[in-house]
Amino acid sequence: MNEELQAPGPLMLDLRGLMPEPDELELLQRESVGGVILFARNYDSPGQLRELTAAIRQCAPHLLIAVDQEGGRVQRFREGFTALPPLRAIGEIHAEAPERGLALARDCGFVMAAEIIDAGLDFSFAPVLDLYDAQSPVIGERAFSADPQTVATLARAYVAGMADAGMAAVGKHFPGHGMVGADSHVESPVDSRCERELRTSDMQAFVACHDSLAAIMPAHVIYSAACPNPAGFSRYWLQTVLREQIGFRGVIFSDDLNMAAAHAAGCAEQRAEQALAAGCDMLLLCNSPEQALQVADSLDKARAPRNRALAAMRARSAPASARETLREKAAVVASLAAAGAASR
Repeated sequence: MNEELQAPGPLMLDLRGLMPEPDELELLQRESVGGVILFARNYDSPGQLRELTAAIRQCAPHLLIAVDQEGGRVQRFREGFTALPPLRAIGEIHAEAPERGLALARDCGFVMAAEIIDAGLDFSFAPVLDLYDAQSPVIGERAFSADPQTVATLARAYVAGMADAGMAAVGKHFPGHGMVGADSHVESPVDSRCERELRTSDMQAFVACHDSLAAIMPAHVIYSAACPNPAGFSRYWLQTVLREQIGFRGVIFSDDLNMAAAHAAGCAEQRAEQALAAGCDMLLLCNSPEQALQVADSLDKARAPRNRALAAMRARSAPASARETLREKAAVVASLAAAGAASR
């Protein structure tokens, strides 16, 4: 198999259960498919998860395997994994004790990444770079802080911990989802603030962190003062702002194209086409096997190219010295998560 064939295709899909079904194994071998994202329904135990990731790699070794393992309420694998605190808990500690907060951010990033890689995955879609707003039901405690400089400082420490474990980082949700109350999973959020406010607040965390990130995921949010399209379908946000003005050189993952906010772009095939045209390198399409097959057919027919840049998302082996610290760091992280749970 040559280098081009080993590169991932542009489509990342999900699975129905604890092991791939025959039709799913067939789909994963399609030219356009480059990755799998796992959910809580795909997890029963660490042993089962290793069997699942091994089955995926046996089927198609080039595929990327990912998960959302942020911590707090967004942690897909729980039993047998360290309980991870929400990022807001780290931000609160940093406000009182900055050095301790930075150390915790790095430890959390390391523990999350080391456990995920050990189970056979490549990366988690983390960290969240949105700003904290207590009134936001979709972001809220998933964010470090309401201050963009604090978000950037803690995110860089978290990303360094991920790198210590051998994992590439994905910052989300560009250019900022924290100030929007609507949940893009079920409705179409609109942020009507002027572009200058976005650039001087929410976007500053992405600007400060862009050189430490291997990937960025845009928000399914319409920033109406700047562009009529959601950011993930907008050449303005992805090409003009992110690529040209900020200078980001990593890869761009779409958010799930089956989310309600993405449906304004048309049918599944049209959503995929528009996201790629806007500048996304890999498309997520989840919770709709029928649409996944339709998009794979469409991309295969169009001969959508595989993307060697996506290979940067593959997990790397951490040094033995780093792996030896996992148990100690996991205990620290778990105690923070337990303290946060007890206070809520």
